[in-house]
Amino acid sequence: MLKWIGLSLLTLLIASVVATLWKVEQRKATAKSDFPPDGEFTEVDGHPVHYVSMGAADRPAVVLLHGASGNTRDFTFDLARRLASDYRVVVFDRPGLGHTPALAPNGVTISDQAALLSKASANIGVLNPIVAGQSFGGAVTMAWAVNHPDNIAAAVSIAGATYPWEGGFSGFYARLADPWKGPVVARLISAWASEDYVADSIAGIFAPQPAPDGYAAYVGVPLVLRPSSLLANAQQRHELRPQLAALAPQYKNLTLPVEIVHGDKDTTVGINVHSTRMVEDIPGANLVALEGIGHMPHHTNPEDVIAAIDRAAVRAGLR
Repeated sequence: MLKWIGLSLLTLLIASVVATLWKVEQRKATAKSDFPPDGEFTEVDGHPVHYVSMGAADRPAVVLLHGASGNTRDFTFDLARRLASDYRVVVFDRPGLGHTPALAPNGVTISDQAALLSKASANIGVLNPIVAGQSFGGAVTMAWAVNHPDNIAAAVSIAGATYPWEGGFSGFYARLADPWKGPVVARLISAWASEDYVADSIAGIFAPQPAPDGYAAYVGVPLVLRPSSLLANAQQRHELRPQLAALAPQYKNLTLPVEIVHGDKDTTVGINVHSTRMVEDIPGANLVALEGIGHMPHHTNPEDVIAAIDRAAVRAGLR
């Protein structure tokens, strides 16, 4: 009897593993067929970087860097098109997300990302751009400003994660970032994440505002739920805090224009932890606090974000 129970459990386990791996491959196939690269590629030391470019080449340049779990589609949904009437706009997929491959399985820092994207920008003839980053992209923006001041005209932080925060590390991202547990957890999420799970995740990011109509269908959820993207995102998020602890003390040395847009109801990246401190540390930094607004002001308040980029352009002598 015990033998048959054991065989039944083994059969069930094998079937579950096969079903999970099959669903993962289906998810990857959907991402490839429904959300192929919609831009171009440039190579930095042999590493491909995917980007979308809009607007005339003779206009001031703006580089947009998406947040955690994102890709170029977060900005091309709306904001990039609005900016393209006045700027040359370049939207990069950060490494490991969208269609830019990861730099390494572990240990990829915001400084590594900034170095890659600064070189990619120069490769395509975009020199001294305004760099605007949202959430995690804000961290990469500040690493770009600190480490590559010769190739940035101004920095714009959009609800950016820019300082180390208090509290414990996320157990969820710790498990995903673990080299042994992570690949298993990532495949389980990729295979079995439901539409309700995805909808709840998007709603949480936008709260207290709703996500715009059509956003979930446009942004490429299957791209986000690939195991490789889940693992890269977890590694980056899990290792961010000590990197910001090392980067933030260097902000006081910045001399370029810094504009900040942040909602005061942002529960993902708190305005007081991350943005009011920048105004205190960086001479001339300007903060626009948006009353009642959450973590996605580039969607909920695009006019305020564009105004910040316009101010940065004027302060940098680009307009």
